[in-house]
Amino acid sequence: NLKLRFEQHNKGQMESTKERCPFKLIYYEACLDEIDAKKREKYFKSYHGMMFLKKRLKSYLTG
Repeated sequence: NLKLRFEQHNKGQMESTKERCPFKLIYYEACLDEIDAKKREKYFKSYHGMMFLKKRLKSYLTG
């Protein structure tokens, strides 16, 4: 549930991100099931996944 997780992060309820609030949602992907979503999340946390996002979002982040 994207809305719930985003609210938890912005309210400081997630230990891993509570020191970096508030957040702004700039990108998301929908998955058909939880297994695919977890695989995609793991990929985005990898070096190659971060490079993919950086390249995809470069124009947005640099204006």
